[in-house]
Amino acid sequence: MALLSRIAERVLGLPPAVTRDVEVRRGLRVPMPDGVALLADLYLPRRVPNAPTVLIRTPYGRGGLLGAGLCRPFAERGHQVLVQACRGTGGSGGRFDPFGHERADGAATLDWVEKQPWFNGRLLTFGPSYLGYAQWAMAPDAGDRITAMAPMVSASQFRDQTYLGDAYTLRGALNWSAMMTAREGGPLRALLHDLRGGRRTLAAMTHLPLSEADTKAVGRPVEWYQRWLASDSPGHPYWEGDRDHRARVGDVTAPVSMVGGWHDLFLFSQLEDYAALRAAGRRPHLTIGPWTHSDRAALGVAMTEALQWFRAHVTGDRSGLRDAAVRLYVQGAEEWRDYPDWPPPDTEPRTWFLQPSGGLSAHSPGPSPPSRFRYDPADPTPGVGGPLLDGRAAGRKDNAALEARPDVLVFTSAPLDAPVEVIGPVTARIALRCSRAYTDVFVRVCDVDPQGVSLNVCDGLQRVTPERFPADVEGVRAVDVRLWPTAYRFGVGHRIRVQVSGGSFPRFARNPGTGEPLGTATRLLPADQEILHEPGHRSGVTFAMARTRS
Repeated sequence: MALLSRIAERVLGLPPAVTRDVEVRRGLRVPMPDGVALLADLYLPRRVPNAPTVLIRTPYGRGGLLGAGLCRPFAERGHQVLVQACRGTGGSGGRFDPFGHERADGAATLDWVEKQPWFNGRLLTFGPSYLGYAQWAMAPDAGDRITAMAPMVSASQFRDQTYLGDAYTLRGALNWSAMMTAREGGPLRALLHDLRGGRRTLAAMTHLPLSEADTKAVGRPVEWYQRWLASDSPGHPYWEGDRDHRARVGDVTAPVSMVGGWHDLFLFSQLEDYAALRAAGRRPHLTIGPWTHSDRAALGVAMTEALQWFRAHVTGDRSGLRDAAVRLYVQGAEEWRDYPDWPPPDTEPRTWFLQPSGGLSAHSPGPSPPSRFRYDPADPTPGVGGPLLDGRAAGRKDNAALEARPDVLVFTSAPLDAPVEVIGPVTARIALRCSRAYTDVFVRVCDVDPQGVSLNVCDGLQRVTPERFPADVEGVRAVDVRLWPTAYRFGVGHRIRVQVSGGSFPRFARNPGTGEPLGTATRLLPADQEILHEPGHRSGVTFAMARTRS
């Protein structure tokens, strides 16, 4: 493990270790109030007196790469590390119920830690994704018992990532369910899933009804996957209470350092958590890089910044800690910049309008016929790149094959004679007339370089229902789509491109066009779409435009 930690140190670009002498105590039993015991491993750096404790709560097991690549590197840099397997995972007792027990189990774990002879009174928390959610679940109740926390690519609730734009994020939900189910079968089954299960799971996403897709993927129904399908309506009781902590983020008093990625599916909610902390008068730090959810470069930055953050709040030593609250990587310019807040000041909204004949400009279009396409859920528009859990498929990709499809409309600006920077939220309003009352609108912004290569910058999807988007007397619906925020510079000679289509499958479950329940729909009805771009029914994308930098 020591060798693996040195490899991790080099790969992640971590600062030098202060010791290599680390004792590991495995299988500590942490009792919960209901009698269940959760297992934990404790990493103790020898000859580092009065070391603070980093608590990591995870459903992904206590050993392997997590131990060598996360726990031991923190221990080698002067921290005790307690890594605990969440209920029903990694040898811990009880039944795994995603998101359901992390508030209570986290509080009981904190009570236990404070009674241990090795605890010095300073508790820190770290971790990405579900590990970050576990921090948010316990932190509002903990008050100053948590000295500092560092969640990355994560959020205080996972409901919105499951139904982005009111559409089911099928690829992420089924992939994660299949992975966690394989882990229940032990290390060998988990390894076999990693090697061969992905193809089977991807094939299962094409199956209808979706309530049978989990059985197609893993051979049996998965309880939480079934619950997610049946709990899609906003405000559903399943997602309330101890699964959703967004209303309590403002109660967190521990200093928070957050790391996110422009191509991470949790970015929306992570920025909402940042805003909630700011509204409560807190001063969190926020770093957003050009990363996908599982990018190891993001982990290296997050660990390095966490070490600086922890040192500052344990010892008062702020060396290496930046003054600016927000650090953003501006893609296209390929540079880091510091800002006082998010969204950055000194920006203004500016809309680029979809034009007839496939144009895109900042000028409002005149009278013109609509642009048309047909979306057929039996041959759904495929997803290419973007914010996904699967790091290999996520991120910026060549969109040539996607844009060649007849069910994808493309609107492209003239070559830019000066750089254009967009830094902040991105939204679209699409004037839509559709042959179906139930449909989806997918909008994507791309950067087209002088050689014609079109790479995605940001995107978003909105599920359309007659209740949420009623039609006017002409049958037109004004559909608002929230795209991923971004920091991007479109260079001289590049063109800005906007795609409009009816889906991005299997990232989002296809819309069958019938309005039937998500899990039971089997009929697939094509939808004829008209995108209007004329006075009174304009379609466009609104960016937060920054001052142009030379």
